[in-house]
Amino acid sequence: MPESDVPGVVEFLVPGDPEQNTGGYRYVRKLVEALCKDGCTARVSGLAGQFPRPDSVACEAMDQKLASLPAGTSVVLDGLTMGGLPEIVEKHSRRLTLFGLVHHPLADETGLSEADRQWFLESEKRALGFVEGVITTSQHTAARLADYEVLPEAIRVAEPGVARAETTRVRSKPAESSGPHILCVAHLSPRKAQHQLVEALGKLKALPWRCTLAGSDSRDPGYSHQVRRAVAAAGLEDRIVLVGEVDDSGLADLYTQADFFVMPSLYEGYGMVIDEALAEALPIISSDGGALAQTSARPGVVQYCAGDIRALEARLRNWLVDPDQLEHARKLAARESRRVRSWADTARDFCEALAYFRGFPANPHQHSEFESEWLAAREPADHRARSIELTAELNRWLLDRYDSLPPEIHCPMQIVDIGTGRGSNALFLVPALQVPQAWLALDQDAALLREARQRVNVLDVPFETRAVQLSPENIEQHLPPEVSLITASALIDLVSETWLKALSQAAWRRNSAILIALSYAGQFELSPGHPDDELIRTLVNQHQHGDKGTGTALGPEAPITLKQLLDADGYQVKLAESPWTLGSEDQALARMLMEGWTEAAIEQSPGDRDRLNLWLETRNHQLSEGSLNVVVRHLDLLALPTGQLA
Repeated sequence: MPESDVPGVVEFLVPGDPEQNTGGYRYVRKLVEALCKDGCTARVSGLAGQFPRPDSVACEAMDQKLASLPAGTSVVLDGLTMGGLPEIVEKHSRRLTLFGLVHHPLADETGLSEADRQWFLESEKRALGFVEGVITTSQHTAARLADYEVLPEAIRVAEPGVARAETTRVRSKPAESSGPHILCVAHLSPRKAQHQLVEALGKLKALPWRCTLAGSDSRDPGYSHQVRRAVAAAGLEDRIVLVGEVDDSGLADLYTQADFFVMPSLYEGYGMVIDEALAEALPIISSDGGALAQTSARPGVVQYCAGDIRALEARLRNWLVDPDQLEHARKLAARESRRVRSWADTARDFCEALAYFRGFPANPHQHSEFESEWLAAREPADHRARSIELTAELNRWLLDRYDSLPPEIHCPMQIVDIGTGRGSNALFLVPALQVPQAWLALDQDAALLREARQRVNVLDVPFETRAVQLSPENIEQHLPPEVSLITASALIDLVSETWLKALSQAAWRRNSAILIALSYAGQFELSPGHPDDELIRTLVNQHQHGDKGTGTALGPEAPITLKQLLDADGYQVKLAESPWTLGSEDQALARMLMEGWTEAAIEQSPGDRDRLNLWLETRNHQLSEGSLNVVVRHLDLLALPTGQLA
């Protein structure tokens, strides 16, 4: 990463021994290692005492550690460390630069009493209010923090990576008589739900298989004893082996010996073992608990509803009785293994997050009210103008893609809407696309996203929103790995060529379709004509090329530029005109539009202010009389992978 992005010295604080072998502790260790490789001085320290509900030893340990650090030090507080100690976080928040690292909210832990759950929620909410920013390990956890009153713009995501083997490991094959070897890696706890896996396997005793449960049995001795009793009661001691916590070498051997992986967890903030198993090209059966609904929705993984033991049994039975199904999943997992993130990717995202927090804007969404009014005014004209031909072609392609999927992996088609605003694009497309859909809406304006969510909810489709400011550097991070369609409306004329290149590459890597609607094409006509119409057009088009936050904007050249980029990536691309034709029913939109043109033109040529204002006065008078017609040229763009466009 560029030297300027390296954050210098960063101290990580975790509870207890930093060498513990759970997902959260491995995340911190591997992140620290990757940061150090990139030139950052990163250290992790463990704190004595009881966490996450701290005792007096824990309070004193954290207080003393923070007090010992030089003023201004960047300190990353693991959620287990800070969630129960808001007073200590507040005490040191002005002297140190504190950040929160949240794997999942403490109140989401399985098995808490309602009183404990409420205590953790209120305590962690207070603690999060005293940090400069929050880094989460998944988009799911980022969304959960809305309940903790953390602003979306104060959250960044750094998803885990994997440490790849330096040499290709040869997968061992068990004797046919013993059947497939099933592996589950997680410390024994009610949330990880190993007892449900034991119960499901107990109903499959007639089939050949063997299973290894790897993970600490000392963190919750009572539950560990419960699992062992369940294994014994089912008569499976010779088929289910509990090996306890294993080191990296031992875990690598287990992955090599396994035929498939099972993750029965009721809730995960990310689920790092999914990536680790996929990196080993292991097919996976996973619950959809917490973030797993998103992080395990990938080729090579079959999901079931968390806690549904019958569904888990059915998934296991399918692979145990049908080797072809298992082999198909294995091939998908092998292909997906090449796309799993590295810890260097995580370190890059982490450094970008710290850099972002250091320049955190005081009020990044101050124009929400105006934007909402403008977007509401233009929506009817947008919907009238859109290309019906391209929408129909996209619908046919999605139907063909959905029908070509094997029945066992049928799921809603993932659609990502960039620059969602009030949700106009989704409101147009959801009823027009005749396939099951699940939407992810991305916009930098949290207030507009809330409005979009309320409006789209009536359509009864999954509609997730995330407040993010997309850049060429982070587009990959915010687009899910499996996307059928990337879409946007009235957006790309505002972005740079570098931004469009990043979008094009991200779409190509996902083999997804692209539909970009209503990009300004550089022409508008008003009738009757006016001597200064050409001056207005020229100045407005010059203004279009200003920096809107991603570099020099392409303005009217954007649709052609994107077409060229997608052509080069092997897409077949169609452009279609989608002009606004504004009449008497569109007076509010026309008035706002002309005022915006005049403001932009004056910004380009202040010396022509009086002349331009006179033009606006004349046009507004004509508009009020009903004698003005306005046509604004736009282009829609549809790009489908090669050979898929009619």
